[in-house]
Formats: sequence, C-alpha cells, structure tokens
Amino acid sequence: MVERGRTLTLLAHATLILGVVVMVLPVYLAFIASTHPGTDFLNGRIGFLPGGQMLANYETVLFTGAPGVPTVGPMLWNSFVMAMGIAVGKIVISLLSAFAVCYFRFPFRVAAFWVIFLTLMLPVEVRILPTYQVVAGLGLLNSASGLILPLIASATATFLFRQVFMTIPDELTEAAVMDGAGPLRFFWSILLPLSRANIGALFVILFIYGWNQYLWPLMMTTDSAHYTIVTTLQRLAGTALEEAPVWHLVMATAILAMLPPVLVIALMQRLFVKGLIEAEK
Repeated sequence: MVERGRTLTLLAHATLILGVVVMVLPVYLAFIASTHPGTDFLNGRIGFLPGGQMLANYETVLFTGAPGVPTVGPMLWNSFVMAMGIAVGKIVISLLSAFAVCYFRFPFRVAAFWVIFLTLMLPVEVRILPTYQVVAGLGLLNSASGLILPLIASATATFLFRQVFMTIPDELTEAAVMDGAGPLRFFWSILLPLSRANIGALFVILFIYGWNQYLWPLMMTTDSAHYTIVTTLQRLAGTALEEAPVWHLVMATAILAMLPPVLVIALMQRLFVKGLIEAEK
C-alpha cells in the first residue's frame, strides 16, 4: 500500500509538472526570442538561453521605437485605463443592481432580474454594430469613455452578487434596521465588507476581460494615441510579416502585455481563491 501510494504520488506530480511545462514553455520561448536580434529569430538560432539584446530590445519597445514599431508605453496605459474602468464599473453597477433586486420590493422586480440575466445572450460581439452607432453618435470614438462605457454592464456579476446577498441571514438585516441603519448604511457597512472576497475575485476576472478586449477597441479607435496593447500586437505582427524582421520586438511587446494581468493575479491571489471557493458567510 505504501509503495502504491508513493507511485501514485509520483505519477500525479509528474503529470502536474508536465502540465506546467506545456503552459510555461511558449511564454519562456517568447521571452528568449525577445532577448535576441531579429535575424537570430528568423534563422532559428535563438536556442533556450537568453541573448544579449534584452535591454536594447525592451528599451526600443518602451521608449525609442523603431521603423514600423511604435513605443508601446502609451498603449499599455490605454489598456490599463480600459481594464480598470471596465472592472470597477462592472463591479459598482452589479453591486447596486444586485442590492436593488434583493432588498427592495418594487413591481416586476423578478422580471427585471431575468431581463438583466437574459442579456448574457447578447455579448458585445452580437450587438457591436448598434453599439458602435450609439458611441459614434455620442462623439465618443477615440476616447477612454468610448472604450469603457459600452462594456461596463455585467449580468454575470449581477447574478453572482445576488447569490452572495441571498446567503446573508435575514436576522442580520433585521438587526441593522432595528439599529436605525438606512439602505445605504446597510449596503456600505454590512454588505460590502461581507462581499470583499467576491469583489476581489471578480475584479481579477473582469480586469483580465477588459485587458484582453480586441474587437471593440479595434473598431472604435482610429487614432494611434488611443490604441490598446492587444490591438497593437496585431498591427505589429502584420508589420513583421511585411517589412523588416521585427519579431524580436513583437515578442518583447507580448511579454510586456502579459505583465499587468500576471501582477494583478499575483497581488490578489488570496482574495481570488477565497472568493471562488467561499460558499457561506
């Protein structure tokens, strides 16, 4: 039994290590490619060790630029603003809408919730043309507001917060009313602290969702000052196919594009895991 248990443990660890290698190897190769000259990349001479061009390549991408390769610092900032705006906007609106459908009694309250829930069937890709027409009519093309506002409503987050609020005992609500707490005080002092882990988990998911947006920023930004890093990567890949060999700079941009989501996950890992597995208050 002991030998069998040891064998199963070794097999499980080997499987996990293989999975990590499969996931990490492409990222590692992209990093290695970003440290070599472009000619080494095209000739297949990058190997598995970093080259001597790392500082020069990342300096080119971040600060100086190159023919056909703009500096990506502003694009990173645009993506950060968009991702933060979408994440915070979705959480705030979803908290308020879930609070309304859980704790207020008004006509068609249940119907309103299901109408919100049915919007899951209409993602931005389905309604992109009318959304674009509305944004263009409001003069929000090539602006941070135009990037963020059409994407800040979230039926999924509303549903999740509603489920969280429904687990809160009625006795706690009654005690708050007896202590003289109004709706906003109850929301601010009781519901928000109890939803902290769920807010953290949703923030991570929604930040990555906003950061990875491609189709919407591609359609509504025509000014390079408002490009996001994801759309910039697509344009750089086209440049690398048509002009000078700049795949090493494309790989450097890809590595930089991965850093903010990775940092968000690393910094909020505890809240993220707790918010996903927490079942009771």
